Amino acid sequence: MTSSRATGGAAMTIITTPTDDEVSGTTAEIYASDRDDLGYVAEHTRLMAMNLDAFAAWEDLARAVARPLGLRRYELVTLAAAKGAGSALCRLAHGRRSLSLFEAGQLERIARDHRDAGLTDAEVAMMDFAEKVSRDAAGMTDADGETLRRHGFSDREIVDIALAAAARNYYSRAIAALGASVEEMPGLDPRLAAALTEGL
Repeated sequence: MTSSRATGGAAMTIITTPTDDEVSGTTAEIYASDRDDLGYVAEHTRLMAMNLDAFAAWEDLARAVARPLGLRRYELVTLAAAKGAGSALCRLAHGRRSLSLFEAGQLERIARDHRDAGLTDAEVAMMDFAEKVSRDAAGMTDADGETLRRHGFSDREIVDIALAAAARNYYSRAIAALGASVEEMPGLDPRLAAALTEGL
C-alpha cells in the first residue's frame, strides 16, 4: 500500500493505489494539482482517482451545486454536513478552503458552534438543515423545509442545500470506507484544526 506523502509515512488504506511514477494522463494531472496545493498527494485523492469517471462526476456534481449556492453558502453547508457525517478529513479540508471566505477567528467560532459565530439567521438555519441531512436524513420532515423557507430560501435553493449536504456524505463515507487517513492540512492553525475536529 502506498503512503500519500512523498516523504513517506504510516498512512495506509485497504487498497493499493498507484505511486506517482506509475500514473500518467489525467491521473498524473490530478496528482500534480494536489502537490501544487498541499505539497503532497492526499490519500483521498489517490483513492478517488482510481475511478476517473466517478471522480469527474463528483467534481461536476460539486460544481453544479456550489455555483448556484455561492461559495460562502456551499462551504458552510459542507462544513455542517461533514460534522454530521463525523468526517474529520472533510472538516479539515473545507475548513482550510473556508479561510479564503472567513477570518480565522470567526471560522473557529463557526467550527465550535455555528449558532454563535456571527452568521446570519438564514446561514444558521441552512447549516442546521445540512447537519441534519447527514445525521438523520430519514427523519427530515416538512418542518425542516419550512424553516428554510421562512428564512427566504427558494425551493431550488433548498434542493441545492440538500444536494450539497448529501454529496458531502457520499464523498465522506466512500473515503472512510476505504480507510483514508486524516492528514495534516498545510496552513491550518492547530487551534482551528482542533476546533474543526472537536467531538468527531
